[in-house]
Amino acid sequence: MVTYLLMALTVLVYAGQVLTRQVYQVDLPAAFGMKINEAIINGQVWRLVTPVLLHADVIHILFNMYALFAFGRRMERFYGHSRFTWLYLLAGLSGNIFSFYFQAAPSLGASTAIFGLVAAEGIFIYTNRKFFPNAGRALREIIMIVAINLVLGFSAQFDNWGHLGGLVGGAAFAWFAGPFLDIRNTAEGLQIYDRHHGRLAWQVTVAESLILILLAAVRITSA
Repeated sequence: MVTYLLMALTVLVYAGQVLTRQVYQVDLPAAFGMKINEAIINGQVWRLVTPVLLHADVIHILFNMYALFAFGRRMERFYGHSRFTWLYLLAGLSGNIFSFYFQAAPSLGASTAIFGLVAAEGIFIYTNRKFFPNAGRALREIIMIVAINLVLGFSAQFDNWGHLGGLVGGAAFAWFAGPFLDIRNTAEGLQIYDRHHGRLAWQVTVAESLILILLAAVRITSA
């Protein structure tokens, strides 16, 4: 559900980008929402979140929406709706904060959050590898996907700092708050349960949110 809502919202925003380009010859959503360091320093802090909804062109949004469709549905099934939403938002925020620190050029795109989803899938498979007979092969494939995209990012002048930040934010959230499956014996028999479900997941969500907000504040006040 959340994956499809995110896709629909992103496509709707892109439609607004296309419309304003045609009517006003200016991409108004991008102008007011993309990551621009000087604007963030001057108080427009929403630009650390809104870039995940913006895209440069049709190829850009098609690629990212395909990746969101491929990884998002699977991770949402394991994480649940609310925890998946926080994973996506915090990975995107983490990626934009990394970009804010280390990349001077403006940037936009959902790839920060999507890199976080890829990292979260890798962490999920690793921490629950006893349930996955092909865990080693799956992890190698994920590492290869990340490596290829980072190499392509450097060669094509993409915002790889944003990608790396999304990886870090998604991996951190997945390690501490992602599903950690175990087996327990109940009156009904053996049962698989999530040791990270409930209060711990929310505590990690709050903690990572505060850390990212603090990092953004430090960068803004030191500018």
